[in-house]
Amino acid sequence: MKSAYELAMERLGGEPEVVLTEAQKQEIAEIDRRCQAKTAEARLASGDRIKNAFGDSSKIDQIRQDLAVELASVNQKMERDKERVRNESK
Repeated sequence: MKSAYELAMERLGGEPEVVLTEAQKQEIAEIDRRCQAKTAEARLASGDRIKNAFGDSSKIDQIRQDLAVELASVNQKMERDKERVRNESK
């Protein structure tokens, strides 16, 4: 049976707020830490590759594009993992 709040949120098109357990909060924090570490690692690696490109602008552009793709991939995985944790309580 749905609460009045849940019914009102349905009518407004929203979803009720999900209450996370302490374990879920810690798991999400760990996901954030892993994402930050992978992002920093990717940025450092691309910085080294740029230094080794010796001013070749086409190589530098490719390295930057590769970095953007890698960072987007890391962020997408982070959001999927967080959503999985959030859905564990449903």
